[in-house]
Amino acid sequence: MDMPTATSTTFRRSRDRVGLDRSLLGRAALDAVFKLNPARLIRNPVIFATEIVSILVTILAAMAAARAEPWSFQASVAAWLWFTVLFATFAEALAEGRGRARAESLRRARTEARAKRLIRADDRSLWELRAASELRVGDLVLAEAGDLVPSDGEVVEGIASVNEAAVTGESAPVIRESGGDRSAVTGGTTVVSDWIVVRITAASGSTFLDRMISLVEGAARQKTPNEIALDILLAGMTIIFLITVTTLVGLASWNGQAPSVPMLAALLVTLIPTTIGGLLSAIGIAGMDRLVRFNVMATSGRAVEAAGDVDVLLLDKTGTITLGNRQAASFSPAPGIELGMLAQAALLASLADETPEGRSIVAFAREQHHLPLSALPAESKVVPFTAQTRVSGLDTAEGTYRKGAVDSMLRALKTEAPPVIRQEAERIGRKGGTPLAVAQNGRLLGLIELKDIVKPGVRERFAALRRMGIRTVMVTGDNKVTAAAIATEAGVDDFIAEATPEDKLGYIRAAQAEGRLVAMAGDGTNDAPALAQADVGVAMQTGTQAAREAGNMVDLDSDPTKLIEVVEIGKQMLITRGALTTFSIANDVAKYFAILPAIFVASYPELEALNVMRLHNPESAILSAVIFNALIIVALVPLALRGVRCRLTDAAALLRRNLLLYGLGGLVAPFMGIKIIDLILVLLGAA
Repeated sequence: MDMPTATSTTFRRSRDRVGLDRSLLGRAALDAVFKLNPARLIRNPVIFATEIVSILVTILAAMAAARAEPWSFQASVAAWLWFTVLFATFAEALAEGRGRARAESLRRARTEARAKRLIRADDRSLWELRAASELRVGDLVLAEAGDLVPSDGEVVEGIASVNEAAVTGESAPVIRESGGDRSAVTGGTTVVSDWIVVRITAASGSTFLDRMISLVEGAARQKTPNEIALDILLAGMTIIFLITVTTLVGLASWNGQAPSVPMLAALLVTLIPTTIGGLLSAIGIAGMDRLVRFNVMATSGRAVEAAGDVDVLLLDKTGTITLGNRQAASFSPAPGIELGMLAQAALLASLADETPEGRSIVAFAREQHHLPLSALPAESKVVPFTAQTRVSGLDTAEGTYRKGAVDSMLRALKTEAPPVIRQEAERIGRKGGTPLAVAQNGRLLGLIELKDIVKPGVRERFAALRRMGIRTVMVTGDNKVTAAAIATEAGVDDFIAEATPEDKLGYIRAAQAEGRLVAMAGDGTNDAPALAQADVGVAMQTGTQAAREAGNMVDLDSDPTKLIEVVEIGKQMLITRGALTTFSIANDVAKYFAILPAIFVASYPELEALNVMRLHNPESAILSAVIFNALIIVALVPLALRGVRCRLTDAAALLRRNLLLYGLGGLVAPFMGIKIIDLILVLLGAA
């Protein structure tokens, strides 16, 4: 995998500290109070039911105090019920606050810019100043060095270096030019050099930056199908426990005992799944926030959730699986030629070649063959590479040195290659490499093997993904022989060679027809159909407008390797939700058996055998359970925001681990916690 730059690492670290900012905690505490509005809270049925119970118990405590009856127990229960609701809303507010901090930095980038709107499309010297908010889709604007790009658009003329730090956090400028796959520009970025003419593609209020702000603030976040299904489950459990508690009221009346409404109300809250109910929204928002901090914008929570369920990954070879720059790997001399002579000629032919391939040949010759030459010889003439000749080199006083594609070099030399050279060139090609021929003074000396280097650790990464049940597919324009060689070395499960847009689209549709969820990354207009078809389509920020609109995620760093991390973040969100749901349900089961015997032992002495915790009395049992119920939400807030660690293992092993850790933990924690709180209440004389 590529290592992040120092700039991006520093920027991400500063954003990772957002969640620990004291000012965020204060703002979240205030927002938690505003979230108590029943009209807003009704979206969370479990916490809404808790709030209703809190209001009921508060009224009963106030009525008891007004009648000069004992009211401290009711008041204590009411206070801790309110804390339960507040802690739940605080978790959501804190998760939103982290996103809001990011939104503020983005909003500062969206200043009220002035745009140079062209009066005539064919004359960039005629323009008028307009406010960016007045621009319309289709307007042409001129952006010169120092100008702010006023809105999203496509470069239709010119080439310029653009600073996108306001959007991506990266200080290194990027090149934007008309045509090709790097023509899209984003409003709020700054032109550093030269000039470009931009056609506006987004109206004010609907730009990419506007959508980013809306998303990170949580305003546009919709619940995913998984969350909706879980909400229905939690609502159903709440109704079941409500019926159970109501039945207890009838049972107490049948026995001639007046039911304690505050106790039964508190019992309801401790039994319904308040833990996961209070943390569910925070988990979803935090999942989106983790993507944002990783410089990936998801257009919907559904996309994040789909990333967690992906089982097919389509990955470009160049820049994702391989380093992208071919490197010199070996020299193969022709018959009768010494290896040192070939290395010397290859070095001289590449001295003036500033491409990554040329520099790698020079470095390889120096390191492997100890050649000291590092500067161009005096009175030498550089022969540049051209698309017509496909040959480059150097003319010196001692002779001429050339390197280039084998067929092109043979045509230039007007000769045939020896059979040994032909066989070696074919062998290099079968391995996935590229052969270059080297000549001195018109004589063929041998071959250089250029190899597209597979990134370190990629093979192990793919093996880990395979253990998780994810199938990796390499997409490349190489021929089938070369693609097969690189696919074998990288350890991918399948490959698409000589890939066309139709090939990618067809592969995705075939996989989806088998019930699989597919993710892919792309940046060009030719990737747009496949990005739109994929369940998770990650478009590069540097790509075309068509690609960005087709995908449901945008990578602001334009790093295709992030597709693997996006899948891991999606899985982490699902794992976190599953783990905390397991803990919450196990928690409720344990509380049920921990406190019910203590509450009803006075009415039914036979339950004494089940009162294994020996809680002090019914009042202390219910108050201890209510306090534990509130505190456990607080204890789990950091885990909900940080996420459960995603381990690259198979689903069965992951399920066993979560059941053991969170299921067993959920069963044990209430027994220990409630007993400890009960002892503290007794020591304080509160029970």
